[in-house]
Amino acid sequence: MNSSLDQEVVAVLGLSRNKSGRRATKLLVSLVSVVVVVAGVSVLMHKRAADAAPRYRTERVDRTDLRVTISATGTLQTLRSVEVGAEVTGRILRILVDYNDKVRRGQLLAEIDPEQLRAAEDQARAQVLSADSSIKTAQATLKESSLAYKRAQEQAVAGLVSAKDLESAAATAARAEASVASAKAGAALSRANLKAAVSKREKTKIYAPIDGIVLSRAVQPGQTVTAGFATPVLFTLAEDLSKLVLHVNVDEADVGRVREGFDATFTVDAYPQRTFASRVLSFRNEPRTSQNVVTYEALLSVNNADGALRPGMTATATITSELHKNALVVPNAALRFAPPVEPTFGPPQVQTRAEDKRVYVPHGATARPVVVKPGASNGRVTELLGETLKVGDEVIVDVIENS
Repeated sequence: MNSSLDQEVVAVLGLSRNKSGRRATKLLVSLVSVVVVVAGVSVLMHKRAADAAPRYRTERVDRTDLRVTISATGTLQTLRSVEVGAEVTGRILRILVDYNDKVRRGQLLAEIDPEQLRAAEDQARAQVLSADSSIKTAQATLKESSLAYKRAQEQAVAGLVSAKDLESAAATAARAEASVASAKAGAALSRANLKAAVSKREKTKIYAPIDGIVLSRAVQPGQTVTAGFATPVLFTLAEDLSKLVLHVNVDEADVGRVREGFDATFTVDAYPQRTFASRVLSFRNEPRTSQNVVTYEALLSVNNADGALRPGMTATATITSELHKNALVVPNAALRFAPPVEPTFGPPQVQTRAEDKRVYVPHGATARPVVVKPGASNGRVTELLGETLKVGDEVIVDVIENS
């Protein structure tokens, strides 16, 4: 085989075998070596070029329901709660309810020692009796004075008394009539004092003003409470713990995106794996400023039928401000991505409007830019308003580092 190859080479080169055989063989070996080296260099260069070319991580364009949300934190509170206080001063004689007890409207909760107030009531009753006696005395005096004045008038006609005595009898009768009126006024005042004393004595018994549950109890039996300028709170009652209200603070930047009736969800630390449904009940206009941050309070409905939630829990709410059904979306990372070297192939693609953005799609070993018009975003994906991309297209989100 080698002999015939040598003959062909010799024939091509025009050399005779007996004179140039060894030279032809050497030349052939050199040519083969050059070809091998060139091929090796070419393979190495292609490999290095392939290794140097960037590799991209991509994600698919998809369709989904896009929710734009607002986050806010707040606390759970009762729908209605009442602080039950004492209107009179005294020592707590007994307490009939405790924490978490269910109570009915009109139920006796506690009683204050009524001893001093009962004594004040007895004193007021005595004053009423005294006032009634004063009325009778004044009425008797009035009757006597009226009769004396009538006799004086008759005697004055007969000329038996002077005009001065007649005037004196008239004045005495008038004073007696005034005394009756004064006694009656005093009796009315005494009765009012008695009514107040009875009311105070009755207020030593503390009754539940609503149906509900005892959230807190602030007193102990034997403790003395003083009703002064501020009413001492004995109990706090919640009307219905099956329905709570979540009070959250919405940042002023998000105020324009929240409306009554918007759907919402929230979570609490006590149940990290559970999400509770809610809805915006109202949105208050009163601003609240804390550390130069202005917020507005929103109230969210809470269904607590299973009793899992408790007043005072801290909650993180997510309010849905926009809902885009079946939206064409791309990852936000695709809108932020820029290739290490801007591709120069093909016709130049520019942003035609300020609101337009670029995404890049794989094109062989390079990245091709595509102009898109972004819409709403939830912070993770963004809606595409145009039709430059379709479902299933791959968009580049990052460069894979070469190892």
